[in-house]
Amino acid sequence: MACLPQELLLKRRAEILHALCSGGSVEHLERVIDMLLAQGELGWEDCQNVLVPGRALYSNARQLLDLVYTKGADSCELFFNAVKQVLPEALGDAFFLSGCHSTLDYKEKPQRTSTEELLTQRPDLVLKLQGCIDGALRVLVESGHFSSTDCDGIQLPIYTPSQQARRLLDHVRSKGESASLVVLQYVQQSLESESSLEQTNPKFVKYQKKLRSSVSAQSRFLSTYGGTSHMPLDDIYTEVQMELPNNSADNYKSMGFEEIIGPVGSVNDDADTVLASGEAGSGKSTWLQRLHLLWSQGKALQDFLLLFPFSCRRLNSEQRDLSVQELLFQHCCWPDRGQEEIFQFILDHPHLVLFTFDGLDELKQSFADEHRICCPSQRAPVDVLLFNLIQGSLMKGVRKVVTSRPEAVGPALKKHLHKEIHLKGFSLSGIDCFVRKHHSDPNEAAKVLESLQANTALLGLCHSPVLCWIVSQCHKELLGCGEGSLQTITDVYLMILQHFFQHHSTVKSAMGVNWLQENLGTVLHLGQLAFEGISNSSYIFSVTDMETCGVTESDICMGFLIQSKDMSLANSKCYEFLHITLQCFLAALFAILSRNTGCSAISKLFELQEMKKKRLRGTCFGACLNSTNIPNIVKEHSTMAETPNLQITATFVSGLLSQRYQKLWVQCSSSVLVEKKTKQAEKCLSKGMQQHFRSIPQPVQGEKKSMHAMPEFVWLIKCIYEMQNSRLAKDAMSKLEAEHLKLTYCNIGPVECTALAYVLQHLKNPVGIQLDNNSVGDVGVEQLLPCMHICNSLYLRNNNITDEGIHKLIDKVIHLQNFQKIALFNNRLTDACTKHFSYLLKTRQNFLSLRLGNNNITAEGAKQLAEGLKFNRSLQYLGLWGNKIGNEGAEALANALQNSESIVWLSLVGNGVGSAGACAMSNIIRNSTSLEELWLTENCITRTGVESLTQALKHNHHVKSVCLAIPLQQQAN
Repeated sequence: MACLPQELLLKRRAEILHALCSGGSVEHLERVIDMLLAQGELGWEDCQNVLVPGRALYSNARQLLDLVYTKGADSCELFFNAVKQVLPEALGDAFFLSGCHSTLDYKEKPQRTSTEELLTQRPDLVLKLQGCIDGALRVLVESGHFSSTDCDGIQLPIYTPSQQARRLLDHVRSKGESASLVVLQYVQQSLESESSLEQTNPKFVKYQKKLRSSVSAQSRFLSTYGGTSHMPLDDIYTEVQMELPNNSADNYKSMGFEEIIGPVGSVNDDADTVLASGEAGSGKSTWLQRLHLLWSQGKALQDFLLLFPFSCRRLNSEQRDLSVQELLFQHCCWPDRGQEEIFQFILDHPHLVLFTFDGLDELKQSFADEHRICCPSQRAPVDVLLFNLIQGSLMKGVRKVVTSRPEAVGPALKKHLHKEIHLKGFSLSGIDCFVRKHHSDPNEAAKVLESLQANTALLGLCHSPVLCWIVSQCHKELLGCGEGSLQTITDVYLMILQHFFQHHSTVKSAMGVNWLQENLGTVLHLGQLAFEGISNSSYIFSVTDMETCGVTESDICMGFLIQSKDMSLANSKCYEFLHITLQCFLAALFAILSRNTGCSAISKLFELQEMKKKRLRGTCFGACLNSTNIPNIVKEHSTMAETPNLQITATFVSGLLSQRYQKLWVQCSSSVLVEKKTKQAEKCLSKGMQQHFRSIPQPVQGEKKSMHAMPEFVWLIKCIYEMQNSRLAKDAMSKLEAEHLKLTYCNIGPVECTALAYVLQHLKNPVGIQLDNNSVGDVGVEQLLPCMHICNSLYLRNNNITDEGIHKLIDKVIHLQNFQKIALFNNRLTDACTKHFSYLLKTRQNFLSLRLGNNNITAEGAKQLAEGLKFNRSLQYLGLWGNKIGNEGAEALANALQNSESIVWLSLVGNGVGSAGACAMSNIIRNSTSLEELWLTENCITRTGVESLTQALKHNHHVKSVCLAIPLQQQAN
């Protein structure tokens, strides 16, 4: 017997709640609310009472059920109708049919106004708008209904595309009838355009749907354990930090894909290629996979009707010459019919097409533009096609998105880029978000995060998404390690090696101390495959390749390998490692454990790039192996191994040869051979450091002796840290004779900071450390603290540092008399940091220079600094350009400095300082006996302020310059 709707709601309450909330996403709940709003069953006040920001999802869902129940039977029935449309399979037809019959039709409301239309059509409009938010905002701005502030509020990165669509609709309704009409017309025109295309070119529309389906299937899941386990990308994806080089206003902001593809940060408007670069493990491939998924779901980049995704790793396997048409259709999605017609559409409408190329650094061939082709029907090797597509000789107008590690991107490629963005890994909030998404149990997630907070070295490693995934995956092993036991990247990868063996072990008890010996066969088989692949830039392996290395079916089942979707090898299975860093790690294990790899293999791993260039290109890294053990992948090609992957492998070799792991190798290899390899690695590292030191030029007379470190210097430092060899670090630093270390633009993040501190703390004499334009962040600042006692000046311009990082830094250096200068231009500092600097200025009477330009310091922050300056008798340089201190802040600083006998240089450029502030500054000029330069350009100083400064200059002949550059219109005032 069918029960009443209210009774059914009570009876099945738990099931309904689970269906609405089980995925952890608010989307299902919001869609149900959309439908009830459209029916007039809920009002806006009801909606606000249900969707309370910050309240748990289950609590909001319970509030909705309670509200619907109190509204009566009709409301309950409409609620069931909405749930059935949103979650047609979650509760099953039997639930609805056996419970109560959904016979009510949607209420008809007269369509009188556009504002009412937005409400009654809300569910459909949300679906239609989420793929074209940018376009809707554009027409609203052009029509004068929206400002840029309105747009920014809607496109906040915390909102999903559907939530952005809802916010847009809500905001448009508040703007009135005219704005509502603009949105409705925009949506209608978009639908008519799609309908027109379907009528005029049905074959194209059918192919587009097939392509979307194919892209969706390839991008929907992330594979783990060799593809035997899957995580929905929507559930686990976490935004990474992004940086637009040379665009300080947009550094480290979260950008939508439309913004990334669009004109913001463009360096060449004629170019079509956007490069997303980042270190190994920084999340490039997953970020691109997210782009593919959102396009296939109609949630992003809907201005592009076709998207063709390519993997450069898989393109390596293509040995045939291909035309562009064959490349698109054979490697992406084959049209069932109308191939020529579809390709002609692509040629006629290039601006509607997007190509993506993942992993340019994994191509065997380096980028070159000598061989130009411009005819899309001309056949050429795949690498030639790719290079011509990137530079625009082929398919001009088609937008291309390419991912790569920075080392593979030289000047020849950069001149063809529309823009470049840098992927910088997770922020601290990103780490927190990822861990919580990875663990459905909140208590488990909290324990993992607590463990990370207790181990800052490990927390620094987790800024790399791949390492954060490993730590989350191995949470049980992590929680059993105890505080501080995981310090290096090698520690983390050994943990995941043990975790994978445990995961596939038939005995689920804790693995014994001989776990490596018990799985040595698998390690050597996979290690040889990995080692020889790294030696020859091979990342996809045929069954024959694996058989040659002794890889068995049981080895494959361990999960380190996944089946590759290589369309050029459609008739045969091929495999690739779960991640390139995992391949490097297994290759390093093989280099240490195999009796077929001698010390010469270790030497070649640590060979510096400068030495490699001197050697013949034909020399193959595989020669380090016994020739009888070299598989086809090495014999068939003679390209040089890629330096970045060799360096990652060498870094792991350093870590594995640490004294901490010597006992692990005792029963797995010859202890004598391992000892020889350890000494060889130490010798190579020591020699490499000395080569860098010898390159330091003699200083110009009157200047400090400075060493401008190259990225390879940072790599050598990381190797010494992974080896945890303090004797080697001391010996290296004893030979360094420089007063200033310049490590700008070296891709230094928290991991590198940990290594730098480990080695630099052994310097004999204090030095200046310049780390401008890196990715140090707050965690990196904390990791640098152990070497601050040898630092007399620290330069951290453009490093995404906040007040929290400054707090920890000042707490450390406040007692270090050597520390005298700091520069922090272009970070994320606010007034909160100034109390720490104020305390520093009060306490330290030998502190010389404080530069805080282009941050977010206001008048309140300037007043805090002024309190410290009143007691300071040593500060010579104070830079606050590009902040917002205004007249109040300028007056406070002037009062504190007007009798200073130490200040030499003061900059308040671009601070909104007016004539009142300028008049206050004139007191410094009049009274200070030390001031030489005062910078006040880009402010709002009028004639009154200029005259006050001019009069003050008549009383002080020590001042060399006061820079104003007042615009003509301000002079007139």
